[in-house]
Amino acid sequence: MPDGPAHQLADRIASRTAVVGVIGMGYVGLPAARAFVDAGFRVLAFDSDPAKIDALNAGRTYLAHLGDRFVADLRATGRFEAADPSRLGEPDALLLCVPTPLDETLRPDLSYVEATARDVARALRPGQLVCLESTTYPGTTRDVLAPILATSGFNLGHDFFVAFSPEREDPGRPGHTTRTIPKLVGGLDDRSRALAADLYGAAIDTVVPVSSAEVAEAAKLLENIFRAVNIALVNEMKVALTEMGIDVFEVVRAAATKPFGFMPFEPGPGLGGHCIPIDPFYFSWKAAQIRQPARFIELAGEVNRAMPAYVIDRLERALADAGTPLAGSRVLVLGLAYKPNVDDVRESPALELITLLRERGSDVTYHDPHVPRTHKMRRYDLGMTSVPLTPEALAGVDAVVIATAHKAVDYRLVGEHAKLIIDTRDAMRSVPAPRARIVKA
Repeated sequence: MPDGPAHQLADRIASRTAVVGVIGMGYVGLPAARAFVDAGFRVLAFDSDPAKIDALNAGRTYLAHLGDRFVADLRATGRFEAADPSRLGEPDALLLCVPTPLDETLRPDLSYVEATARDVARALRPGQLVCLESTTYPGTTRDVLAPILATSGFNLGHDFFVAFSPEREDPGRPGHTTRTIPKLVGGLDDRSRALAADLYGAAIDTVVPVSSAEVAEAAKLLENIFRAVNIALVNEMKVALTEMGIDVFEVVRAAATKPFGFMPFEPGPGLGGHCIPIDPFYFSWKAAQIRQPARFIELAGEVNRAMPAYVIDRLERALADAGTPLAGSRVLVLGLAYKPNVDDVRESPALELITLLRERGSDVTYHDPHVPRTHKMRRYDLGMTSVPLTPEALAGVDAVVIATAHKAVDYRLVGEHAKLIIDTRDAMRSVPAPRARIVKA
């Protein structure tokens, strides 16, 4: 690599003297910081939420699935601290792990990326590498991020360097860490790609360089579009198979016995998490800009977004069979997180289920061993607290809707004391002879 800022940065990465800055200390940024600290780098953490900065500097972990000691162990290394934005010029490499949500019309909302880019541009100095990790549509790194950084007056590819390396976090998944999940790296130029590959290669077991940032951006979207489309497929089959009197969960298990040509996806009450409900629309929006409709993606979105209403319909019909109207009914939603055994409620379908039930006049409570209370989010502000799961609480409601199949829940207790269970996750399958009436949805 030629002399100059690129050569100096490469030397600092190789010697582990480069300082890594991580912007956005959430489900992506915090594990990323851990990977670089573990690799011997000094890490500065940045976040717009003062409460997170205070927690980090106090050694408190606010993401339960990471374990109580996660942040304290980071602090104990002496190589990790939370920093003020005025220090954005200190890191040699900056990882942007900020939200990329959708707006109310399902259009990409890049406001967090743009605001962060402006902050970085004001502090940018020669020799810095900026890597965007937030999932987005092809062209964002080149057409949105880079021009903002260029307002610094420095030259891309000579003074500073830009790459895209998508996060692949799956909170709570056993057997994988940030270090063990292969890292895609695409640069805006050859130097940027090489430097980003060197940086991530120092902390991640496997780095996969690709020819451009656009390839890396599109690959990340494909990963999640693949899942969204296949989940929509089984959700659509669930609706039809249920009317035929056929258990879709058993059908999926039966098909999964084939050792090739099939990958099992499970139906549910809707999509949740930070990726699958959102990322496909980044691609469909971009495709629309070139007048190329993304029909599979749009259809999958329609099917998956319809699932919460389908669950409510199944509940209403089941209650009617017992002579109880939905309006005025008492309903306990079991599980608020979007997936089992974590406290992550981002885009959780349980939030939409509760909202729909309230709109229909139901008295709704919830129990989740991992989510003791709700907090204000972009779309929801439920103001609820988890109720204890007791025989009295179960017997005192007209129906229990299982939205998340947490292992910590005693499903035998649920089956013994509930009157009606709407099971969207096949959680009651292993419970022998429950007294409750079970309706799958």
